[in-house]
Amino acid sequence: MLTQSHDTIQIAGAGPAGLVAAITLVRAGQKVIVHEAKPNVGWRFKRDLQGLENWTTKQDVLQELEDLGITTDFDYLPCKQGMTYDGTGQEYPIRSKIPIFYLVERGPNAGSLDNALLVQAQQLGVEVRFNSCVRQLPYPAILATGPKAADAIAVGYHFETDMEDGYWVICDDELAPGGYAYLLIWNGKGTVKTCMFTNFKHEQHYVQRTVITFQKLVGLEMKNPVEHGGVGNFYVPTHVYSGNRPIIGEQAGFQDTLWGFGMRYAINSGVLAARSILDGTDYDAMWQAELKDRLKTSIVNRAFYSLLGHYGLKWFIKYVAKQSDVRQFLYRQYNPMFLKTLLYPLAKLRVKSLRNDLACSHLDCECVWCRMGADR
Repeated sequence: MLTQSHDTIQIAGAGPAGLVAAITLVRAGQKVIVHEAKPNVGWRFKRDLQGLENWTTKQDVLQELEDLGITTDFDYLPCKQGMTYDGTGQEYPIRSKIPIFYLVERGPNAGSLDNALLVQAQQLGVEVRFNSCVRQLPYPAILATGPKAADAIAVGYHFETDMEDGYWVICDDELAPGGYAYLLIWNGKGTVKTCMFTNFKHEQHYVQRTVITFQKLVGLEMKNPVEHGGVGNFYVPTHVYSGNRPIIGEQAGFQDTLWGFGMRYAINSGVLAARSILDGTDYDAMWQAELKDRLKTSIVNRAFYSLLGHYGLKWFIKYVAKQSDVRQFLYRQYNPMFLKTLLYPLAKLRVKSLRNDLACSHLDCECVWCRMGADR
């Protein structure tokens, strides 16, 4: 229920977090202006294929979006079955009764997740200003300007292909140190990348090895390949306000520390921040109640994964492949349990973020860049 009204609420950043916050606010009768530094939405993704995860809650993510009043009018591919490989090339099929994730396209093009959110926002009356790189935003405002460090990188290619739709994952430190390599194919387009958590300086070496390995294992064929890369920032803050303005999405560090899936966290945090402004409630209390335990659990999962080594990864992949429903298995692993709660203090000592939150010295800060008080 709306308890506070403002002349205009401004948002820095037109990613999923910022646009979802804008949609939530304007549906409650608020005037909203979104500032985007790039010429269009999804500019840094350039038709990247990504997974909208569907395992951290029992509810299907598409139904969750509809319940939140967020559009699902974007193209998606439900993914129930796929193939994983260990470092020896041994294959292990994985399966689920309902989608483990939905493959979506990112970028400004028609059918993408970003474009669908933009269209909904504009149709509802949100003013989106492109090429608007704001340096200061006074309250009421929300900050959603993206990741602030590179705790992991995903580098590789986008391309056209005649291959059939599907997804393939390789868990091998020789291809993706500390992470995994993946191949996504959908409707004549593809993304092949290595998702690395260490050794970033040698990214091209690992990209080449990833491409060669997928060529051998699944007959990877690329037409018109275009290089592409992105970063992930994993962080569990104690406070996500800059001054009195909520920080959302990747700017707050909300992302899965194990696999790097972040879109669902971004969307949820955007809704929560908008509601906190509408209701005059504490955004910190809201995101901590809904998101914090899952974020902490993902750090414990990452710590375990980093300790497995070559033979441990082989055992892990084989064990996961034996599950009759991988989505249910992942749901159990991502939801808090007593043992993981106990292990979190140790896990966060091993899984350290490269992020360094520096705050300006201004009272009543209006800077877009600083994350005053957002300590770990």
